[in-house]
Amino acid sequence: MTKSRIFVSSIAALSLVSLSACVTDPNTGERYVSRTAIGGVGGAGLGYLLGGLIGGKTARIVGAGIGAAAGGYVGYRMDEQIRELEEVTAGTGVDVTETPEGDGILVNLPDVTFAVDSATVSPAMRAVLDDVAQSMITYPNSLIDVMGHTDSTGSAQYNLDLSRRRAESVANYLVSRGVSRARIETIGYGEDYPIADNATEAGRAQNRRVEIRITPITEQDVNAAY
Repeated sequence: MTKSRIFVSSIAALSLVSLSACVTDPNTGERYVSRTAIGGVGGAGLGYLLGGLIGGKTARIVGAGIGAAAGGYVGYRMDEQIRELEEVTAGTGVDVTETPEGDGILVNLPDVTFAVDSATVSPAMRAVLDDVAQSMITYPNSLIDVMGHTDSTGSAQYNLDLSRRRAESVANYLVSRGVSRARIETIGYGEDYPIADNATEAGRAQNRRVEIRITPITEQDVNAAY
């Protein structure tokens, strides 16, 4: 009986993850499973992506001064922003998808964004971040979470600190290109959320990343905040 309950619970959990990991291609309307979501499930789970905005939505809407003009941003315009981001990042190693719940955009910056043990954005990635920043300026009615991750090499505390510094470095670069700092929060997760196997160099390279989550703010969100 115990084994049966465990099996049923496992199937239910897998079904929930499968639904959460599905995203929609904005160009074709086809549903598929996010690569980021797959890796998260294989590693430490989707919790950091399925959770709310860092610091809470209401206070951040007020702090960023996002007004009622936010209405209408979700839907077509979010799809439009995804398509534009895919175009400007094509061939750079940057991965642009919907978030697992389909309520925002996830921009995954690869390992080459930084040199080894460095939190300075590499010259090769600055032009890419310039385009990402311009997209954020063009679509101002959103909040931005910048999330740093590392592989499991080195101590957990060192990795946590490095992930925080890299997230802050990307945020500062976006601000230097004109994105409002009031829209941005940063967090470092260290080695806690791998998307690939840390036992291989290729896997470790995938885990060394900074993700930018762009969450559109609706008129309903604004009304609730104020």
